[in-house]
Amino acid sequence: MTGVSSSTAAGGPGGCLAANDWLCGEYLRTRQSELIDATVEHVWITASSIVIAIVIALPLAVAARRWRAARGPALGVTTVLYTIPSLAMFALLLPFFGLSAAVVVTGLVLYSLTVLVRNLLAGLDSVPDEATEAARGMGYGPGRLLFEVELPLALPAMLAGVRIATVTAVSLTTVGAIVGYGGLGNLIYDGMESFFKAQVLTASAICVVLAIVADVLLLCLQRALTPWTRAVKRERRGRGDPAARAAKDTGSGPEDGGGSGPGSGPDGGGSGGPIGGDRATGAPTTDSRAADGGTGRGGPFGLAGKTTG
Repeated sequence: MTGVSSSTAAGGPGGCLAANDWLCGEYLRTRQSELIDATVEHVWITASSIVIAIVIALPLAVAARRWRAARGPALGVTTVLYTIPSLAMFALLLPFFGLSAAVVVTGLVLYSLTVLVRNLLAGLDSVPDEATEAARGMGYGPGRLLFEVELPLALPAMLAGVRIATVTAVSLTTVGAIVGYGGLGNLIYDGMESFFKAQVLTASAICVVLAIVADVLLLCLQRALTPWTRAVKRERRGRGDPAARAAKDTGSGPEDGGGSGPGSGPDGGGSGGPIGGDRATGAPTTDSRAADGGTGRGGPFGLAGKTTG
């Protein structure tokens, strides 16, 4: 008896549970199966709601883009749904689904529609008209145009919306504990009622980890599916400051005479055009300008470098 008391007082097995500590390794060992079951339920509810929301949001966004009259109602209804508090939403769904996981899944689907529809619309609206016109000129029909041109180009905005919706769903799933289907939320609510510190902290920490892992995985998926976005960013970084490059391309720097027209510099050199050509003639800059004592600067396409007389 004395040995057990000494072990407990020293923080041995069972000590942190008896002391109701926030950090307790013994809780993780003794409630491992309970934590795994709650985590699996949490992930299942979140993943199901996001998949269903994408299936619903995609045709809504396409319809809102095709027919302008549908844009206002689609955005308005989804926005109104998002303003309903989560507890009220689940309570309103109880008469239709009863005490089941469908209440939580349906509520999360309705909340996710706001983010997904808006991001899908933004992505579809960002598709260049030149791309769609070129596809139509090649004989693409509406369906092929949507799935082979518009949706791939809208993927960055779409996946950004999926990331936001997923992280939001991970947090809102915990509220489903009011109907008994909250995943880790069940442990959090039970722990708060009994003030079981280790259970509350552990379940909350797992929720945070789930949200971070889901966001990182979706970010990796976004980078894998949209490699061209990284190429565009690298190209923009390589170009540097647009204002500085514009000054260089027009030859307005002090070393080029600062002139904006042909022969306006002190050495009679005109400023190069956007591809390093002569502004007066539109011809590309060549080494013959050096023979005339002029200075020219090649543009971003690098057809001619800077020459000095």
